[in-house]
Amino acid sequence: MYNSKITGLGKYVPEQIIKNDDLKQWMDTSDEWIQERTGIKERRWIDPKTSDDTTSIMGAKAAKIAMERAGVTKDEIDFIIFATLSPDMYFPGGGVRVQELLDMPTIGALDVRNQCSGFVYALSVADQFIKTGMYKNVLVIGSENHSGGLERSTRGRGVTVIFGDGAGAAVLSREEDNSKGVLSTHLHSEGKYAKELALEGPSTGRWVDAIMEDNDPDDTSYYPYMNGQFVFKNAVVRFSEVIMEGLMANNLTKKDIDMLIPHQANLRISQFVQRKFGLSDDQVYNNIMHYGNTTAASIPIALTEAWEEGKVNDGDTVVLAAFGSGFTWASAIIKW
Repeated sequence: MYNSKITGLGKYVPEQIIKNDDLKQWMDTSDEWIQERTGIKERRWIDPKTSDDTTSIMGAKAAKIAMERAGVTKDEIDFIIFATLSPDMYFPGGGVRVQELLDMPTIGALDVRNQCSGFVYALSVADQFIKTGMYKNVLVIGSENHSGGLERSTRGRGVTVIFGDGAGAAVLSREEDNSKGVLSTHLHSEGKYAKELALEGPSTGRWVDAIMEDNDPDDTSYYPYMNGQFVFKNAVVRFSEVIMEGLMANNLTKKDIDMLIPHQANLRISQFVQRKFGLSDDQVYNNIMHYGNTTAASIPIALTEAWEEGKVNDGDTVVLAAFGSGFTWASAIIKW
């Protein structure tokens, strides 16, 4: 039985930087208000006037970097797993678009729709394919285009100020040394809270013609909704639980963590978890202040940056953890 090992990482973010003060043109807000609640200073949004970026195009750009760093060609990738909540089209998903954009062979492409937990879920799926011996190299992508679907008004500011666009990617490859690579992944869900963080329409539950027929100016069902305080309270509990679950499964303790890469949902959540586990600033990587919450892209972007900055090294125990819409939450324990 094989392990899977991350052999290449890449990220891509749009050029346009939207600072907190820039948001004043659409809503009543301030830099102080946003930073106090989220820790965010700026985020990247696609500029449709100057860029052709889409969720799939950004994912492909990040994937090319990851593949180059892994030393594999497009012909050596056996499978694509694409995590996103914001595909270019309602269907088909982004995985097949990446296959086309990178001119890859007719390999399989799978889309994962687990929002903020999407990348860890996708990593887990890739890990299983490699551990069974079915595939040797799997391309895992997290990519999001939030800016095109946010309500740019004071009414929508509680959500809009948080989210940004971007993509991250990893190549997982076969590793014969079972002491290295992805040691375990842990996945959970609790669907009874689905509507506490959701985008309900347009969907088959409330299709476009129904929304147009109602023509209700107060209808916000086609914008993301988040019960912020409720999500925060659940997140800090589930983050801690799923991290401990992963450590215990591998006979590890808090002291064994060299680097924690949490999903970049809110800096206050990351800081709460950091304090609970007694970790130093050097043991937790946060970049939400620069990119906002990029949902499925947040962990691969942060992991790529941590590696680029020399903060993830051979032999390190790296923990990935995420919580988000669904509710879903997940962790991965990796020996680098």
